[in-house]
Amino acid sequence: MHTVWKGAISFGLVHVPVKMFSATEDKDISMKYIHKTCGSPISYVRRCPACEKDVNWDEITRGYEYEKGKYVLFEKEELEQLAEQSSKTITILDFVDLHDIDPIYFQKTYYLSPDQAGSNAYRLLLEAMRDTSKIGIAKIAIRSKSSLAAIRVLDNCLAVETIFYPDEIRPISQVPGLPGEVEVSDKELTMAKLLIEQLSTPFEPEKYTDDYRNALLELIQHKVAGEEVSLAPAKPETNVIDLMAALQASIEAVRPIVTDPGTPAPASAAAGRKTRAGKTAAAAEAVPAQASAKAAAAAGGSTAAAGRGRSKAAGTKAAGAKTSGAKASGVKAAGAKAAAAAAEPADRTGQTAGETGVITAAAAASLTKPAKPKRRASTKKLS
Repeated sequence: MHTVWKGAISFGLVHVPVKMFSATEDKDISMKYIHKTCGSPISYVRRCPACEKDVNWDEITRGYEYEKGKYVLFEKEELEQLAEQSSKTITILDFVDLHDIDPIYFQKTYYLSPDQAGSNAYRLLLEAMRDTSKIGIAKIAIRSKSSLAAIRVLDNCLAVETIFYPDEIRPISQVPGLPGEVEVSDKELTMAKLLIEQLSTPFEPEKYTDDYRNALLELIQHKVAGEEVSLAPAKPETNVIDLMAALQASIEAVRPIVTDPGTPAPASAAAGRKTRAGKTAAAAEAVPAQASAKAAAAAGGSTAAAGRGRSKAAGTKAAGAKTSGAKASGVKAAGAKAAAAAAEPADRTGQTAGETGVITAAAAASLTKPAKPKRRASTKKLS
């Protein structure tokens, strides 16, 4: 680092020899004005408009315009004598808390390192300020410019922050167009606070970059390589009309996206599907039960009819027995068919027997009715 100043820190009767280094550097890309016709850089000359001639540095002095066209002149030595009285010492006037100083006062930061045999005193001041959590307010003159300064501990180093004098800070009352007492909607205020909370994060300066400088450097590289670059004009931004809509859109934009591999069905829908499935199964089970009951009733009636026919002739007994056997066979076949239809599982589309209409209670009942026997004409007379 290049030394920009050498002197001493003075507090009380203690002097700490130090050297000063700039803590920041300007990264702006410097460009020159070029003559379009020939491509040569434009030079600026020191020219006197009254004498109409160029002027050398040894013919130039400084002056202050106290009235229009009237100046008081100063020799270089006069100004240097004023600067020498305060340019070699950083005089600490007070010690204050850092949070008592508004950031608007800060200008530029410099690092201080011990010079010559000042290491012990430098370390003493650093540790004392670190333990008390105080910063020193001092006066300093750098390159003939006097300013206030705040001396504070920065890691394991003393740093100087040049600050403005109070009369160099413009009052806020001079700012035009500031809003007066305006009522803010509670809902809008809540949304704005929510947006601030979602954007709040620890300060990480390394994640912020100068986008304009990076784009300009890239453009320079393309031009050096002989590439023609055409940039599309930026789309003009529209004025925000609906403040609530803008706040809601901002919150949605910064809200983290949660990836859900699967959303379970609501409890009410699942319960409804379960209830419908239970009703379907119950209806399907009731079909074979009704068919069996009707088949049993029909079989009992057939048995009674067969008993009453025992007193008739032998031909009638044979016909009755054959008829009863036919009835029983029909009942058994109908019951088996109804039971098989009721027990049939859901079809390929996942529907149950009751939902697809494979067999209904009425159809099962019709199947269990015994078929009427055909009467045979007998040529024999009953005795």
